[in-house]
Amino acid sequence: MASTASMASTASMTSMATITQGGSITIEKTKYECAQVPKRWQREDVLRKTGLTVGKVDLYYSRGVRNDGSLVPPIRQTASIFKQPVTVYKLQESKVKNDYKNGNQEKPKQLIWEKRLEGLRACDIDGFEFEAMELPKGLKPVGPNVTEDTIIQSVATALHVSSQPVTGQTSTKTLLEKNPGVFLDPKQPLVHAVNISDDDIKRQEERVALARKKLQDALKM
Repeated sequence: MASTASMASTASMTSMATITQGGSITIEKTKYECAQVPKRWQREDVLRKTGLTVGKVDLYYSRGVRNDGSLVPPIRQTASIFKQPVTVYKLQESKVKNDYKNGNQEKPKQLIWEKRLEGLRACDIDGFEFEAMELPKGLKPVGPNVTEDTIIQSVATALHVSSQPVTGQTSTKTLLEKNPGVFLDPKQPLVHAVNISDDDIKRQEERVALARKKLQDALKM
């Protein structure tokens, strides 16, 4: 922008220089910190001393470059004496999951915890051990070195503690044998999935009816 103007009384002179351009035109530059412009802006008056436009003053406003931390490339903080550049990748699809402290916190469950009870037997008041229970033949153990006693403890715990249906391990036999620590469901007993047929239900009803009859006869005596 070129115009003729007088210097403001509130301006403070910061620098002055006389420049000769092409040996024919002489100009004089003067920079000011003017109060009428925002901070970090400077006003520059360029006075033309020679040439056809002698006495004219050109006004220029400029601002210094401010240091921006985002424009400075990051440097790897290592013990190396040389500065090593770091490449920054921005992942727009990344999501941050908050750790919720409130509400029901489910405790982690140990796999195959029933093996800690192996070798322990319950006994009566006189110190005699109870007879071992026999499970149906359809219940097959799952896991490394799982015995029949371990299955009984696992099934009994699931029936008394778990609030969800007891189905057994639903993963395939191949996966369970390959890596039981990954594919075992800690909420289910250590048995393969059991399919109950109508014949099984009928036989169980007959056993219940027989047990009730024996109890009724015992009460009459």
